[in-house]
Amino acid sequence: MSKVKEIMTTDVITVSTGDSVELCSKLMQENNISGLPVLNEAGKVAGIVTEGDLIRRASRIKAPGYLEILGGLIYLGSPKKFVEELQRAMSLEAGQLMSKDVISIKPGDKVEKAATLMVENNISRLPVIDDGEKLVGILSRRDIMRCLYNRND
Repeated sequence: MSKVKEIMTTDVITVSTGDSVELCSKLMQENNISGLPVLNEAGKVAGIVTEGDLIRRASRIKAPGYLEILGGLIYLGSPKKFVEELQRAMSLEAGQLMSKDVISIKPGDKVEKAATLMVENNISRLPVIDDGEKLVGILSRRDIMRCLYNRND
C-alpha cells in the first residue's frame, strides 16, 4: 500500500495566526479548498480553519438555559462552552477562529492509517508533519480516493 508522502499535496496553501478571517475565506474560495492549516511564528501547525468554522462564525449562538433561584443563576448548559463559541464567532483572525486540536500524520505513514484517522475523527484533511514538526504537505479525502480508485491493476 502507498505511503502518505507518495500521494500528499506538497504545495500547501496556509495562513498565519494573525491573518484575517476574510483572507481565509478568500483563499478557500479562490483555490477551491475546504480548509487551511494555520501556522504560528515558528512555522509549525497551530490549528486549522475550515469552511465549517467560517459557517459557524456566521451562525447564531445559542446561550445555555438557566434557572433563577433565590437571586442566583444555575446554568443548565455549559457557560464556558458558550463563551468559547462566542469568542470564536467574534474572531477577526485565523488564530482565534481555528480549531486547535489538530490531528496530523507523518509522511512515511501508510495511506490506510490516514484513511482510518479521517473516518474515526470525521475530518476531511490531515496536515502532514515531519519529525521537526514542520508542515510538509496535506492529505485530503480526494487524495486518498485517487490513490484507492485510480489504479491500473
